[in-house]
Amino acid sequence: MRLAPFLILGLLLAPSVTLVACSGGEASNASQPAGGGRGGAQAGVPVTVATVVQKSMPIEIRVIGTAEPYSTVSVHAQITGQLTSVKFKEGDDVKAGQVLFSLDRRPLEAALQQAQANLERDLAQAANAASQAKRYQDLEERGIATREQVDTTRTGAAALTATVEADRAALENAKVQLQYATITAPLSGRTGALMVHEGNLVRANDATPLVVINQVTPIYVSFGIPEARLPELKRYMARGSLRVQASPPNEPGPAATGRITFVDNNVDRTTGTIRIKGTFPNDDRRLWPGQFVNVVATLTTDPGAIVVPSAAVQAGQQGEYVFVVKPDKTVELRPIEVARATGTDTVIGRGVQVGETVVTDGQLRLVPGSRISVKGDDSQKVAP
Repeated sequence: MRLAPFLILGLLLAPSVTLVACSGGEASNASQPAGGGRGGAQAGVPVTVATVVQKSMPIEIRVIGTAEPYSTVSVHAQITGQLTSVKFKEGDDVKAGQVLFSLDRRPLEAALQQAQANLERDLAQAANAASQAKRYQDLEERGIATREQVDTTRTGAAALTATVEADRAALENAKVQLQYATITAPLSGRTGALMVHEGNLVRANDATPLVVINQVTPIYVSFGIPEARLPELKRYMARGSLRVQASPPNEPGPAATGRITFVDNNVDRTTGTIRIKGTFPNDDRRLWPGQFVNVVATLTTDPGAIVVPSAAVQAGQQGEYVFVVKPDKTVELRPIEVARATGTDTVIGRGVQVGETVVTDGQLRLVPGSRISVKGDDSQKVAP
């Protein structure tokens, strides 16, 4: 009976010893390298790569610009009168010379008729005064009329002649005023919001225009470039006109193409930029006044640029660098000098050679000396 507790304790400890033995075996098995010993293959860091190439690349200036109307006219009334009709709808395209507004013509037609009548009356009086002057001249030669009478008749005839000229000027002014009752478009373009409607009284040269017309074909694109690039721009402009492209953000399709036609005569000291304008035909109306656009001004083309994908270029504390793949499928961190970036390509000034391979994706898992395997290429796996 005294041996029973020891037998029970022994039975409880036996499974624990078995579990420890089993776990120890598993730990021993886990410590073995994957693949079973020295002969197993070790996969590298999966990456994508690209080859450094030499090709023709444009030298460009990329900035944000604004589309501006080629010409803008605020249409005002030149006489005071009641607006009787509007010949267009706001937002319409209009042609130069097209009738836009009509004002009440009746007061102006009455003024024209009065000016015409005044001219005819004074013409008759001037003709009579001229006849009298001639008669008194004859009478003076025969000794009947005095010299004073002759001078008086001549003066009266001359005064009426001047009155006739004033009447003719008044008649022409009345005709012009009548023409102002019909308001036409001074240029071809697109109308904006209509500020007045039929029945309103408009005043001559009022501060508020009747409508604003913007010429959108052609159209300007205005943008600023850093003053440091002005000498370069002037040098290439001296060789010929420079092409400029503009495209609205998030809009598919090819960019609109125009030519640089204006360089401002001073640098904006607050921003350190100089204003440039490009002229675009804009026949398809893709560019709209006031719209922000992405601008690419092409200065020239570099036929022998060394190029890598922009995704390969990384930025670090010591500057920009790329991971170059060595023949043994390890990578080397190579500092580089970036000349410029154009779209998805980056032109390298110094640091890599044509034909070398650079990593374009997966750099976050790499350090100098890391082994790599190219994604989608099982043959790139390297044994340790």
